Amino acid sequence: MSSQQSKSITVSPCTRLHGVLSVPGDKSISHRIAMLASLASGTSTVRGFLRSEDCVTILEAMIRLGARAEFTGGVLRITGTGGPFQCPAGVLDMGNSGTGIRLLAGLLAGQAFTTEMTGDASLRSRPMRRVSEPLVRMGAAVELLGNNGCAPIRITGGTLRGIDYAPPVASAQVKSCVLFAGLFAEGRTTVVEASPTRDHTERLLTAMGVPVRVDGNRVSLQGYGAAGPKIQARAWNVPGDISSAAFWITAAACREGGSVELPGVGWNPRRNALVSVLRRMGASIHFEASTDATACEEMGTIRVEGRRLRGTEVCGAEIPDLIDELPLVAVAGALAEGRTVIRDAAELRVKESDRIRSVVDNLTRMGVRVEEQPDGMVIEGPATVRGGVTIDSYGDHRLPMAMAILALSADAPVRLDDIACVNKSYPEFWDDLRKVGGHAE
Repeated sequence: MSSQQSKSITVSPCTRLHGVLSVPGDKSISHRIAMLASLASGTSTVRGFLRSEDCVTILEAMIRLGARAEFTGGVLRITGTGGPFQCPAGVLDMGNSGTGIRLLAGLLAGQAFTTEMTGDASLRSRPMRRVSEPLVRMGAAVELLGNNGCAPIRITGGTLRGIDYAPPVASAQVKSCVLFAGLFAEGRTTVVEASPTRDHTERLLTAMGVPVRVDGNRVSLQGYGAAGPKIQARAWNVPGDISSAAFWITAAACREGGSVELPGVGWNPRRNALVSVLRRMGASIHFEASTDATACEEMGTIRVEGRRLRGTEVCGAEIPDLIDELPLVAVAGALAEGRTVIRDAAELRVKESDRIRSVVDNLTRMGVRVEEQPDGMVIEGPATVRGGVTIDSYGDHRLPMAMAILALSADAPVRLDDIACVNKSYPEFWDDLRKVGGHAE
């Protein structure tokens, strides 16, 4: 991406949307593999690792903790420490990665040294008590050095003990943090979820030989004590990120006559909630599984054909699995017939931006009738999408991408400002937009 594109880009209306796209590797899985492979003995080979800003930031942090990593072509090789991490010199900068800082906090709680982590202004505004509280209960010393319980976060590892913990907010990051700390604890650690969240951590730990027990909403593992687990390196194939595929699934589903094919995408039942919602709205979406012995999760080809959609309501138990895709639900609602309601999603207010307010603001700029609610929004469709406006990214990577999908249906070009944040998760987005018939310059 050129320096000019990193500042702003203009997306023009699309007359025909069609194509085959291979989306980048799954960000959530790439995060976790970087950490677990760094803990293992031997060298892991990773195909499909997402080379986004977030994932590279985590990889750099693991190198500072004693792992070695190098890319050879499209393959990442990570040589782990095979035991305790080494104490890093100075503060670990986690950039904009909420997943990185929260999950790594769990691993650092089991180390016999003090580590401080920080990040950019957005990351330093995100709540960290949700991970500090269980870690302190387990025996670590955790200081939140920012305002209102935010980063920077300083962790001094201790002799950890397993706990039963029920997170007050449904969060895969909190669950993973506690389970990671539980690897270094004496006794059993159990996380009791109010609603099931994405289970990449459980799947990856199981694949590396760590017995994880899942009993309904209870997830538990037996700790290995201060020495930590003895896990072995292995080969991994990271599936395509369904959160990246979601932009093209939505774009095609909302456009009569549009179509898209997406090979090699992960099909985790806790990650494909958007597909269920779009199908409920009338979308034609099909999945065909493929086989790969090194794939850490099921993957395959998604095919979408566009139809006229109708509004729906999303709420309750489906929200945790849908939280990252709710801006796209709003986009689909703007183009669908009737009313779309999003509620029980107050967690959106503490993402990279206040995603309720920022989505409502940008939809309003584009002529969509939308009403902000404390825990969501109400959208009246179908909208006559207004072009000739400028969209604010709010420094939140998912917003300019979601609004670019809506801009494909506008009546004039739409300018999107401050789009460098897209590099956090999907650096190839603008190129892929052009591949399916969009115009962006």
